[in-house]
Amino acid sequence: MTIEAIQQELIDEFSLFDDWMQKYEYMIELGKTLPLIDPVLKTDDKLIKGCQSKVWLHATLQDDKVIFTADSDAIITKGIVAILIRVFSNQPPEAIVEANTDFIDEIGLKEHLSPTRANGLVSMVKQMKLYAVAYQAQLKN
Repeated sequence: MTIEAIQQELIDEFSLFDDWMQKYEYMIELGKTLPLIDPVLKTDDKLIKGCQSKVWLHATLQDDKVIFTADSDAIITKGIVAILIRVFSNQPPEAIVEANTDFIDEIGLKEHLSPTRANGLVSMVKQMKLYAVAYQAQLKN
């Protein structure tokens, strides 16, 4: 499935809920499906800078696709990173680098987060794209 198709799927899923309490509950549920990072990888160099909560993010390249795993010490943040992993994991590095993130605004996520959580969201996306850039360069060599 393409990044755009997954983003549209998320937009459709979030549109099913009437209010933000239901959307938060859904995000918490998504967080429970998060592909968890290996505990030995929960190191300071894997922490996302700029997040209010602790968020560890790791990426590997398998069959020319980036596979992300993560964890967080906060349930909402775990849901946010689970959404991003659903969109970007198992995608070629080039697709991740070129992907837009308008779906975040379309589901209303950024506007319903505290400023520090919204900054953390931006930092998560940035880190995922940095991993993709590194793997893209690796594939070209």
